Amino acid sequence: MAKEMSKNQSLYIKKVNKRKLSGSLEFTTSRLSWQITLAFTLYFAYMATKGSVIWAAAAGVYGLGFLMQYYIIKRIIKEVTGESGEISSTTRKMGWLLLPYILIGDFFMFSAGCMLVKKEKNIEYQLSVYSLQVTIFILIVSALNLFKEEQSDTFWLGMGLYALYAIFNVVIIGAVNKYTFSKKPDKKFMPFAVICILGIALGNVFSFLLGIIAIGKYRNKNEEISVNWIDVIRRLFKNYMAVVGMFIVIFLLSVSIASSLTFDYDIAISNNFMARLAKPSLMYPFGCDEYGRCVFTRIIFGARISLIVGIVSTLAPIVAGGLLGAIAGYYGGKTDNIIMRLLDVLNAVPSILLAIAIIAAFGTSTINLILALSIGGIPGYARTVRAQVMGVANQEFVEAAKACGAKDATVILRHIIPNSLAPVIVGATMGIGSAVLSTSSFSYLGIGVPSHIPEWGNVLKAGSQFLESNPYIAIFPGLAIIIIVLAFNYFGDGLRDALDPKLK
Repeated sequence: MAKEMSKNQSLYIKKVNKRKLSGSLEFTTSRLSWQITLAFTLYFAYMATKGSVIWAAAAGVYGLGFLMQYYIIKRIIKEVTGESGEISSTTRKMGWLLLPYILIGDFFMFSAGCMLVKKEKNIEYQLSVYSLQVTIFILIVSALNLFKEEQSDTFWLGMGLYALYAIFNVVIIGAVNKYTFSKKPDKKFMPFAVICILGIALGNVFSFLLGIIAIGKYRNKNEEISVNWIDVIRRLFKNYMAVVGMFIVIFLLSVSIASSLTFDYDIAISNNFMARLAKPSLMYPFGCDEYGRCVFTRIIFGARISLIVGIVSTLAPIVAGGLLGAIAGYYGGKTDNIIMRLLDVLNAVPSILLAIAIIAAFGTSTINLILALSIGGIPGYARTVRAQVMGVANQEFVEAAKACGAKDATVILRHIIPNSLAPVIVGATMGIGSAVLSTSSFSYLGIGVPSHIPEWGNVLKAGSQFLESNPYIAIFPGLAIIIIVLAFNYFGDGLRDALDPKLK
């Protein structure tokens, strides 16, 4: 009996400790950091066995980071599950040792360090840290062009612009620490917030969110009343894997914009038979294909095509299907029956066959591919919005709007649809990943984006015939497709939890 009680007590303690650790952002970031860093260390060590000094040095640097991070996480576990339940100042100071790893592209080590050195972390602080990381990552990726024989005409302009923005991000972190940790952001932070909003021009969504959150909090006169959309973002950032997915998506969006300045498009499309099937190196990080085109540069420019097709082919059916679903759910009766039966006919045609038929009829082009992917998604979004509208249409705020003389179009667009968007937003986030995968699949089959355009499916197809002799030509674009689909899925899962009122 005593043994059973002791066992139950031990299980209870383990559950309590697990709950404490799961609620610690420092533990979550540090655990993922040392796991990823260990994986990189083992990979670099394997590459070093081929006699490369550079790979050996990388393995040594990452190995040292792994040992530091492993020691730190052991201290975090001991202190969080201890009597005090708090991380000591000594352990937090160790986080400063992890920050320099951003210079070699270790996003996870830098994140773990930033979350460790700061005891109090509001949403503005986290956004400022991720904004800085995106900018530094773009500088690191763009700097690889220095090893090429020639750079684009606007290379130094782009590098200078992003270097200035990186410095500005460092200043922003200081301003966040000084002005935003009260209930209401200080008025002195508002100029910084406006400049942060302008960061959207560089694709830096983290900077944009930081700016609108600061302004939203400042404009909220009653400090005790929270702003709903800010609460959604705050809950989203409690899910670290969702943040990782969001970071990857925003980085690819930013690097797609930066590539116009810092990358030379000719390297991605022009034949260079002197570099035919070149192995990965500093000049060609992912090697070259059979025509001597840099695979790394083609993947960078391919991100632009994949994101554009994925986003547009998801937004188009949301708008069309959302309006049809809202009208059907609001009016009901014959209107609902006609709209939904027509959509049933469209839904009865397999989306892949429909897309192939459209492309076969109109030819292969990016616009036709977007059209083909968009039409097949309309019925799904229409059904989702219709179900939401039918649950919202009879609520009191809708009846109040009607009683005030609001027209049906106003009621639908201003009152019903905004309150029905939560599941649509989640579906759209995951739908973009699926659209990117479909884009690559169609291009791989030769019926998507024209073969001469650097798109991930085209890059993968070009490398598939060299899987035995030069597998890296196909491995890297394949990994790019996998990573972006996983990123959208992780982001979508986190957004779904953040929008769920039951999990508030």
